[in-house]
Amino acid sequence: MYFVNYRGPFGFIKPWTAVRDSETFSQQFLTPSIVAGIERKLFPDLLSEPYDLYIIKRHRLSYKQISHQQEQIQPRGWNKKNNCFYRPYSIIVRGVLIEPDLYLGFDNEKDAIHAAKQHICVCRNEDILFPNESIIKISEEDFDTQEDIFNGFELIFEQNEQAFLLGYNRFDDNKPMYGWLKIIGNPVKYIC
Repeated sequence: MYFVNYRGPFGFIKPWTAVRDSETFSQQFLTPSIVAGIERKLFPDLLSEPYDLYIIKRHRLSYKQISHQQEQIQPRGWNKKNNCFYRPYSIIVRGVLIEPDLYLGFDNEKDAIHAAKQHICVCRNEDILFPNESIIKISEEDFDTQEDIFNGFELIFEQNEQAFLLGYNRFDDNKPMYGWLKIIGNPVKYIC
C-alpha cells in the first residue's frame, strides 16, 4: 500500500451529537462520512458516484491533545411565547485536536501521488492539514505493527463482534453502518 501523511496545527472532528459524544468520544476518529468527504475533496470525480468508500483504503489518526472550547449555538426551530418568536441560545463544548497527524492509505501509487499534492480538511474548511509530499510504501501488516511510526485511532468499517453502530446510511435506505475501533500504539502523543 501507499500512504500519505497529513499534518496541521489543529483539526476539528464533528461529533455525532453533542449528547452522545460524551459516551462515544467520537471526536477522536474518522467516521465513514468524514473519510468519504476527504476522498471526494481529493478526487472530485467521485462526487457523482454513490456514497461509498472507493479510493482511501486505510487511515490512522493521532494528535497531541484535545482542546475543549465553548461554542454558542441556536436550534434550527423557533419557539413562540407571548406572541413573540424566539430561538434560545445554548453553550456546548467542542473538542479541537491539537497537531493532528493523519495517514491515508491507497492501493496504487498514482492515487497516492495525486493525494500528496493537495491539502485536506477534516470537518471544517479552516482546519487545513498539509501533506508530507513523500509517499510511504509499506505493507498493511507493517502499517498495523509499527507502533512507533503509525500509532493512532482507525475506525474499521465492518461488522464483527467488536463493532458498534456508526449511524445510518441515508444514501442506502437508512441501513445501519457498523465499525470497530483499532488502536495502534499510543494515539495521544507526548507533549514535550
